[in-house]
Amino acid sequence: MLTPDNAFYVLVTGANSGLGLGIAARLIDEFLPTRPQDETLVLIITTRNQRKGDATITALKEQLRKTCRKAEKKLPGVSRVLQQRVVLRQERLDLLSLVSVQQLSKRLRDTVPKLDVVICNAGIGGWTGINWPLAFKAILTSWKTGTTWPTYKLSAVGWTTKPQLPPATDVSKREEPPLGEVFCANFFGHYLLGHYLAPLLAKRSQSEQAPGRLIWTSSLEAYEHTFNMQDIQCIMQTEAYESSKRLTDLMAMTSVLPSTQTHVNKYLGYEQPSEKTTKPRIYLSHPGITHTPIMPLIFVLDVAWRLVCYISRWLGSQWHVVTVDKGAVAAVWLALAKQSTLDTMEQREGVGKWGSAIDVWGNERVERTEVEGWGWGGEIGETPRKFGRSPHAKALTPQSKEKFVHDGEQCWAELERMRVDWERRLDEAGVGVRMD
Repeated sequence: MLTPDNAFYVLVTGANSGLGLGIAARLIDEFLPTRPQDETLVLIITTRNQRKGDATITALKEQLRKTCRKAEKKLPGVSRVLQQRVVLRQERLDLLSLVSVQQLSKRLRDTVPKLDVVICNAGIGGWTGINWPLAFKAILTSWKTGTTWPTYKLSAVGWTTKPQLPPATDVSKREEPPLGEVFCANFFGHYLLGHYLAPLLAKRSQSEQAPGRLIWTSSLEAYEHTFNMQDIQCIMQTEAYESSKRLTDLMAMTSVLPSTQTHVNKYLGYEQPSEKTTKPRIYLSHPGITHTPIMPLIFVLDVAWRLVCYISRWLGSQWHVVTVDKGAVAAVWLALAKQSTLDTMEQREGVGKWGSAIDVWGNERVERTEVEGWGWGGEIGETPRKFGRSPHAKALTPQSKEKFVHDGEQCWAELERMRVDWERRLDEAGVGVRMD
């Protein structure tokens, strides 16, 4: 019988293709041999429609069968037992619809006893093309730098979501502020999802000590210069994708600071702790450079880009993991690692950004990643790491950290204001979903 004590509940958003599918598949592969034999993985994946959801479940069932066949060769008779230890469930979620986020959250809160991990993976690039002359110049001048920290993608400007509120029925017009499309898909939709699912992440049985984990997905392209506090949604500027990832870094790294706890506790619904709950933890991962459909290219260019990625790895780039299976290593490690391991590493090195890395032979690993204004762990004077560092990176100083912390504090205040404001607007329009 499936109970909260013997089930490990994981939600992965955007699992129909690319990195999300890689994360879901890798979760199955790593859960079965590493977790207790009496524990079951309940894997909940979200897609935007039924067709994609059905295709994802089919792909994951095949992955499970493949994993079981390998195990059967080593230990005959184990296949059936392993298959029973994975339960797959699909749900609908459109991150560009705040009502859709609320509806999914309500369904899960009504049907799931708890959540152990939520991996916020889904997102969009918002790019319209590539500046080819600049791309050729960047790559030919410095191959690894040009392919690891690209600055030649052309971003859309002014993209906003469809209206979140229905048309007003009376004479007066209903005011609705713009909601940046890339901002909403990459961060704000997940931000609301994390808030609504926080009660499930906080639920802990007496046998469980580890807090629920909310894992946000960042990028190597979370450049400081792309973020403007005055245009936090990056509607009027270029590089909306990069800006949304910088926002993710700022929010995650500063979520543990005393100065942000008023907002963080409100966000996580942990203003009044109880003996039956544990405050969820926010972690940050990125997939390295992974070959996914997030940047749509015609077939010939897609094949060429994949080759470019492999060449970058052979030239010594630790971030060019290329395949989604290897790109998933950081997120899956954060999902399954012992809490004592994570706590020890953060106590020793500070709160960090965990990335999927690889060596020239294709052996993947998890590596801390430098964040502008935070370094590797927010510690002044830390020793710079030799590999995987941007050539434009600067040593962490008290001034740069102070700015990072200040920006993070402002972001937490503004995002909480936005969350409350949108909830009020949805309720007043009669479309908001009550979580009670």
